[in-house]
Amino acid sequence: ISVIEAVYIAMYKIKVKFDDESEKVIDFQPFLSKSNHPSISKYMDLNLFQNFKIVDGNLNWNDYDLIFPIWDLYNGKI
Repeated sequence: ISVIEAVYIAMYKIKVKFDDESEKVIDFQPFLSKSNHPSISKYMDLNLFQNFKIVDGNLNWNDYDLIFPIWDLYNGKI
């Protein structure tokens, strides 16, 4: 499974499309807001959060500074 498309929706939600044509809207806010680690909590800044790319079939922020297991994204549970 890999990510083929990702579209910012609103706030901390991204619609992710996978190579099997399934789609999930993932809300990253619960994960980000619970983290006390500065390298993760800094993505509560929407400007940073919105600056993601698809790299090697996965969502990637700032050259692997923030990345999630593909299976977690596919299941919509991060």
